[in-house]
Amino acid sequence: MDRMVESQAPVLEMLWEPRDSRQVLEERFGFADGSGAARWVAATVDEHWGVRVDRCERIVMSGGNALAWVTTSSGRLLVKWSVIPDRFPRLAETARLTGWLHDRGLPVSAPVPARDGRLQVEAGLVSIGVQREITGDLLDTRDPGRVRTAGAALARLQDALAVYPDADRIPGAALSPLPFEDRITGWLASSADHLPEVRSTLRERVAGAPPGRFPAQLVHFDFRSANILCKGGEIVAILDFEEARREPPLFELARAAVLLGTRYHNWGPAPAEVHEEFVAGYESERPLTPAEGEWLDILLLWQALEMVPPGADPTGWGASALDLSRRPDVRSRDGRPSRAIGARCYK
Repeated sequence: MDRMVESQAPVLEMLWEPRDSRQVLEERFGFADGSGAARWVAATVDEHWGVRVDRCERIVMSGGNALAWVTTSSGRLLVKWSVIPDRFPRLAETARLTGWLHDRGLPVSAPVPARDGRLQVEAGLVSIGVQREITGDLLDTRDPGRVRTAGAALARLQDALAVYPDADRIPGAALSPLPFEDRITGWLASSADHLPEVRSTLRERVAGAPPGRFPAQLVHFDFRSANILCKGGEIVAILDFEEARREPPLFELARAAVLLGTRYHNWGPAPAEVHEEFVAGYESERPLTPAEGEWLDILLLWQALEMVPPGADPTGWGASALDLSRRPDVRSRDGRPSRAIGARCYK
């Protein structure tokens, strides 16, 4: 019996790669056309979740991952699968992590358990999971209120991840990163030598900073517009925990601020004003110490500089890094530099 009520072929799309979607579907995923992929999705969801798919509307591909939007009698679902075996253990563990966060009230897209209770199922040569669709708009960094709300959401997420009991089970998450000064000086020594003025400023700031060894914990590490769904004034879902790793929360804050506006194409930097709003929201939940505030400026500059391409720079990463390098230090009463992006000094 056909497991789908409607047999109309789904729309095929690439998330960010400039490739022909039909060719990718066949080369990477083994389906001659969208209809064949849709039938496989319906059969697999029926077999392992006991859910009848009425229609597969859309399939979006990225790397070795595919995401299908399907309609069922119990609502719309997202079916995501991977054909990269090395990623299967991580996918299983991040599914467990997402379920744990959902149980504690965090705004995430929780996995739907299969018939046997698994949150991520290995079926043949793929690893597949199912989630319920959450409706919302991707974070718009032109909205200061939403940016602040996103900063606060990141802080709360970090608080939850700090006590996740199975963090060491996520592949690679048990590694302890080097102190910031070692990481940045090592990067400066090995990377391209474009923007010498900015590189010199970064080197000087690292040399004058306090010790950059901060406790590491499990963090999301891909917190940006493409993975943040909003509705009204709320964050309704933080998506895609596949990059979760062990890092100091401060590093994730800086990286998220720099990349906050990025989606799928034409990545460009968030303005310094967005950094300010985002960090203000974060500090409403997780205030920074003076040492963290000083290192935040350095990390913002490093992350912006790291994004500058060696050739053409159509989205302005170089200009962003140059602007951050020229923002003046503001000294607090005890003589320590405060965050250049902050509206207040540390006492």
